[in-house]
Amino acid sequence: MVIEMQPSEVVSQRRAHPNSASPSSLPILTVAKRLGLSAEDVELYGDERAKIKLRVLHETDGGSEGKLIVVSAMTPTTAGEGKTTTTIGLGDALSRLGHRTVIALREPSLGPCLGNKGGACGGGFARVIPSEEINLHFNGDFHAITTAHNLLAAVLDNHLHQGNALAVDSRAILWRRVMDMNDRALRQIVVGLGGKANGVPRQDGFDITVSSEVMAILCLAQGLGDLKTMLGEMVVAESLSGTLVRARDLGVCGAMAAILKDAIKPNLVRTLEGTPALIHGGPFANIAHGCNSLLATRLALKLADYVVTEAGFGTDLGLEKFVHIKCRKGGLRPSAAVIVASIRALKAHGAAPGRQPDPNGLDAVLRGFSNLDKHVENARILGFSPVVAINRFADDTGAEIDLVKDLCTRAAVPCGESTAYARGGLGGEELARLVIDAAQRTPSPPRFLYDLEDPLVRKIESVASKIYGASEVRFAKPASDKLRKFQERGYGRLPVCMAKTQYSFTDNPKIVGRPAGFTLTVQDVHLRAGAGFVVALAGDIMTMPGLGKSPAALDIDVDEEGRITGLS
Repeated sequence: MVIEMQPSEVVSQRRAHPNSASPSSLPILTVAKRLGLSAEDVELYGDERAKIKLRVLHETDGGSEGKLIVVSAMTPTTAGEGKTTTTIGLGDALSRLGHRTVIALREPSLGPCLGNKGGACGGGFARVIPSEEINLHFNGDFHAITTAHNLLAAVLDNHLHQGNALAVDSRAILWRRVMDMNDRALRQIVVGLGGKANGVPRQDGFDITVSSEVMAILCLAQGLGDLKTMLGEMVVAESLSGTLVRARDLGVCGAMAAILKDAIKPNLVRTLEGTPALIHGGPFANIAHGCNSLLATRLALKLADYVVTEAGFGTDLGLEKFVHIKCRKGGLRPSAAVIVASIRALKAHGAAPGRQPDPNGLDAVLRGFSNLDKHVENARILGFSPVVAINRFADDTGAEIDLVKDLCTRAAVPCGESTAYARGGLGGEELARLVIDAAQRTPSPPRFLYDLEDPLVRKIESVASKIYGASEVRFAKPASDKLRKFQERGYGRLPVCMAKTQYSFTDNPKIVGRPAGFTLTVQDVHLRAGAGFVVALAGDIMTMPGLGKSPAALDIDVDEEGRITGLS
């Protein structure tokens, strides 16, 4: 059983290392200087946050790069398995072992923070700070993305109102509005009501900001010039004659880029132990590509010996898209992959109705290992040297942990425990040593499962069969018709971004374990020409979540001193 430690115990056990710090105040400018950055290289947002100027990346080009470690996971439960906490703990552990380390994470979305999931800054002694500010408005990036996205929507509706010179078909507008909130009532709406002065009536709707193509572009752009070019390629509607209408046709890309000029700069914060963290961008992995910005990752690689980044959810979502979208775009060569597992997730995937597990839960753990084993296989298929991290909880038994380690040994995959939640970087040292060993091998390029010249249908089938284990992919008529149209219009060379449930290898969240012989149904597809991929929606995927019966917002408060409570 994990013994919870007090902060004083954690501090006393820290060894000196380049990034060491106590949980007391450590100015962000000091953190920046330890990375070799000057005061002129950063823009301060108070004492604890900063943005790094884009010129730093270009000025450091040509030097040696650090080793990139990507953290993924087995198929999670609804509670999550502590992937962010493990990522932060691993980064702190690498720092403790004397390596210059930078953590690269996504920014939290207000939707889940105020909804059911809570914040995304780690937990316990493995956290990035200032947690409340990061979980809320942070440095304003999501607001800028929301504003830029909705500016395009407003200009498009204004174009209809002002005479419609582009002959836009109001029944074929593809650009919905966004907001960074869970609000099911806005999924389908009608705009332009109230007479001629209020625009052209039409059906519209809202998605959550993290699903915006502007978010995806910000996370894949390699500079402001690239950003403007990608924004211009976004397809927003069809004309009455069937031609595509792009954002550049509306003449608003310069204004959108101006709104995003600060948002594109990576954000610098730190962990409780002082390890630098670049937190930038936040696309969801079940409806988008699920990785932090390419700019932040590339910058981190220039500044550190080890960069620990995260790919959302399991290998079937975040890691697969990390390879086919982010690595392909940025030419990244990761050195190792960590797959986070937990005893509770193994038990969930090994649950057998009608069967009584033994008192220690070993039956369910043994059966549930098939899910973890498939994720290990996926990492290898994608070209990684995987390491399994058991994120240990207080009620896990020694027998359960030993069983998982034994099963990993039989699967020839290194396996270590992480107790970073309770012990900070000290609790991640076992895992860190295994990761260092795996990363010593010369990194090879990621292994792509399809060529860009392959038809879009074949790309989807490759991911579904090799990563999910599907025996067949069925395309609903809307998806089939659109895919054919995308091919004909010259978008067939784009990679695919799969959108499906995070709770199963299938498109049904109730099917756990490692299913086989199933059919994956692609209900619809969306063109994201600016971001450079085609989204394939499998199963019942919503791009605007709703709030639960008791959302986290009901527990959040702030006192007269500005101290926030209830925001986990």
